Amino acid sequence: MDRFKAMEVFVAAAEAGSYAAASTKLFMTPQMVAKYVQALETRLGVRLLNRTTRRQSLTEFGQRYFERCKYILSVTEEAEFMAQDALEEPRGKIRISAPLNFGSGSFMSFLQSFLSSHPMVEVELTLSDQYVDLAHQGFEAAIRIGESSGSDSPDLVSRELRRYQLVPCASPDYIQKNGAPQAPQDLIRHTCLTYLFSDRTHQQEWIFSLNGTPVPARLNSRMRINDMRALINAAINGQGIVLAAEETLVDALRRGDLVRVLSDYEGPSRPLNLVYKADRQQTAVVKAFIKEAVEHFTSSLNLPF
Repeated sequence: MDRFKAMEVFVAAAEAGSYAAASTKLFMTPQMVAKYVQALETRLGVRLLNRTTRRQSLTEFGQRYFERCKYILSVTEEAEFMAQDALEEPRGKIRISAPLNFGSGSFMSFLQSFLSSHPMVEVELTLSDQYVDLAHQGFEAAIRIGESSGSDSPDLVSRELRRYQLVPCASPDYIQKNGAPQAPQDLIRHTCLTYLFSDRTHQQEWIFSLNGTPVPARLNSRMRINDMRALINAAINGQGIVLAAEETLVDALRRGDLVRVLSDYEGPSRPLNLVYKADRQQTAVVKAFIKEAVEHFTSSLNLPF
């Protein structure tokens, strides 16, 4: 008797509730299902199933043995998936959700590199500031930003990739006309450019820190836009002070289109999280994406300022 096959048949029979139902799942006759279970009982020297003409149920020992068999089958299946992944070139489609501005910026360059490394992979990227339900909306992974962007669901895993720093900047022309704020409290007397969220709310204060002490700053926000690139362009055009992630400001700072203000203060930081399904049977493409995203975004930025 194939002991492993007998365990598989026994588990199927216990879960299905009858030999006939199990036979359909296993593509064998009910008589063959019975033969495997009976052979297993004979080998163990103990009854596993109570059987009557109307129903069957697990014995007390059968219940314990059933649970152990399920564990053994699960571990074996997981090992087989690992072996397949070791030989398998990632292929197929992965659906990803990311915030609008992040997804159209540095995340896009990562995806281009990822696709170049895996020519058999297809990516569907949905850019939205709306919260997505991975399980019910068909996404394999999501990028989320903010302290509450992790998941409390046991079916999901949330990994912080890094924290990114926000820095306040303005154009030389704006500073020449309006002066530069010397402390966060001065921002109320300046024009601030703030992000407009999908629920139509916007930032009303920015919280800086000095030697570890929080320093909140009330804002005078005359322009609110739901696209960070547009906010940065508005700042470059002298419309006000913008608070943006370091990585989105590199080119403008290098060209001198923007200069940093309030450099004695540390700006707010936000966690960047990768959320994905807690599935031991992930496809090779999902595993490759998670591995490479973690490696890419946890590395240092090496920004030139």
